Amino acid sequence: MDLLTANDRQGKYPPSYYADAAEHLDRFPAAAGDLTCDVCVVGAGFTGLSTAYHLAQRGYDVMVVEAQRVGFGASGRNGGQVATGQRRDQDELENMVGDAHARELWDIGCQAVDLVRDLCAKDEVHTTFHPGIVHTVHRKRDYQHGAAYVDHMQSKYGYEKITLLEPEACRDIVNSPAYHGGALDMGSGHVQPLELVLGLARLAVKSGARICEQSKVTGIDQGDPATVRTDGATIKARYVVLGCNGYLGTMQKHVAARVMPINNFIVATKPMTPEAQEQIIRNNYAVADSKFVVNYFRFSDDHRLLFGGSESYGYKFPKDIAAAVRKPMTEIFPQLANIGIDHAWGGTLGITMNRMPHYERIGGNILTMSGFSGSGVALGTMSGQIAAEAIAGQAERFDVMARVPTTPFPGGPALRSPLLVLAMLWYGLRDRL
Repeated sequence: MDLLTANDRQGKYPPSYYADAAEHLDRFPAAAGDLTCDVCVVGAGFTGLSTAYHLAQRGYDVMVVEAQRVGFGASGRNGGQVATGQRRDQDELENMVGDAHARELWDIGCQAVDLVRDLCAKDEVHTTFHPGIVHTVHRKRDYQHGAAYVDHMQSKYGYEKITLLEPEACRDIVNSPAYHGGALDMGSGHVQPLELVLGLARLAVKSGARICEQSKVTGIDQGDPATVRTDGATIKARYVVLGCNGYLGTMQKHVAARVMPINNFIVATKPMTPEAQEQIIRNNYAVADSKFVVNYFRFSDDHRLLFGGSESYGYKFPKDIAAAVRKPMTEIFPQLANIGIDHAWGGTLGITMNRMPHYERIGGNILTMSGFSGSGVALGTMSGQIAAEAIAGQAERFDVMARVPTTPFPGGPALRSPLLVLAMLWYGLRDRL
């Protein structure tokens, strides 16, 4: 079964709130015939379009090939949260790679947020960067660890944009009985993700890049130049950049062993009044909790609660996504038990064993960055800028990311799904208990 069409129609955006609300682009033509370029980018999401934009700004001839539509995948479907740092906390990274490397990763993660904020200020990007993410603690016994982490970030990293929220202060912001304090990070924020990726496409085209939709890649031949084959074209390129994340499939089996697709789901409620919104989450902050299967939520600009929760690990989405997500939503906000839901959709993202992105050079002139594990708005967009630097001969940040070890899933692509299901069942049980 093909992930690109397992739950979606060819050439159609999912029935999401984002797709209904966005200012869409005209369709781009499919790639056809024998073509050449300096760089062929596979995938028109955050990573691919950011790569194209930053390379075109440097004067490279760039072609982007997308199997569906611009922003069709996780880039246009996610929770829209733009968080500082990496997917793993800094104390965990220090244990994983050492203090010096962890500091470099922190810097890149903060630069990623700055990049998204700067992009949102451009006329071509029709979304606003709203500051503030609350990280909530779902188990009382974890509050002290969260407090120690805030102190760690303030004292060791000099990061003053994060503050501790004691339980009462947290409840004043996030009106839920489910949480026992947390932290407010004002360096982070949230955006309308589909509008961000459509804006990146406008910027890339304005800078001279070519975008081809409805152009599924059927194979890539290594060499100098490399050859990218689609169902209608053969493209010769000095460099290839893979920005496919969870939709890579088995195009590169070495990468597929390290990056696994999983599905996540979001609902959009009916609009509330601004006053009602403030009774749910104050100050228009986004929220993400400490569960292993994270609940994440925020409000849209027209006052709908956008709530993400629940995961699945096969190809198919649940038949009733709204019901699947309503359950954790009403556990967090019992007062919303009867609220109407206007949109419910799913998407496929890429995760790694250690939740850190997988960066790799293949054959010298093929670059792949994927496995953002839920942090793709910031890190996926930044990865495009980093790929452009590496192709232009400035590979320092690429190498910082590539030095992080990403081990294969046990059993590789064949066994990763059943083993992950067992692991998620265990973590889900742990969350509930």
